[in-house]
Amino acid sequence: MRALLSLLLLPLRAPMLLWLMAVSVYLGLHWGHPYEGVSQASQPLAPLVWSAQCLQAVLVVIFCCMPDLLLRRFSVMLAASRVVTLVATLLLVTIGGLYLLHLDVFSNVLILATSVLLARLDLVRIRVVPPSPLLALMLAVVVLVGAGVGHRLDTPLSQAEALPRDPVPHLLKPQRLSRQLQRMPILGRVHPPTTQPLQSR
Repeated sequence: MRALLSLLLLPLRAPMLLWLMAVSVYLGLHWGHPYEGVSQASQPLAPLVWSAQCLQAVLVVIFCCMPDLLLRRFSVMLAASRVVTLVATLLLVTIGGLYLLHLDVFSNVLILATSVLLARLDLVRIRVVPPSPLLALMLAVVVLVGAGVGHRLDTPLSQAEALPRDPVPHLLKPQRLSRQLQRMPILGRVHPPTTQPLQSR
């Protein structure tokens, strides 16, 4: 019971966890949509984009929670062979170039990484230092829950924007039709035929 209470009070003791949740909600509002310049026919790709963004967020959290372990493993892998070194270097340069081409994606990664590092430092401040895999799992759950909440909040707005505002745009309403007739030039108007009274013989 005491451990559960301390776990519930953890966001109050470490406010950066709340900040991480807020950042995740904000990022989740923009995830799951195709990028600008992509046609509307690619809307079925939205779940694939959402999955890629979630995977990217988990990788960022893992790297920020245990960078020493990952860098040590990476350096050992590079020292194993020159071919592996060349392939890993080309892969890193290619991925970095793709992120730099899409600066909005790169900025999202930087914002998320900064928020994760701040949350980790706040946990260190209150002397809560779980093992690195457990910390990565905990922060990944916080990020994914916040992104899911943001995605749920964004879904009704997207559906409302997708609905047609005027279901019959080709039909003119009576008020619009009368205004257009009033704006027509005088020479172009069609006058109804006037009936003259019959003259008595």
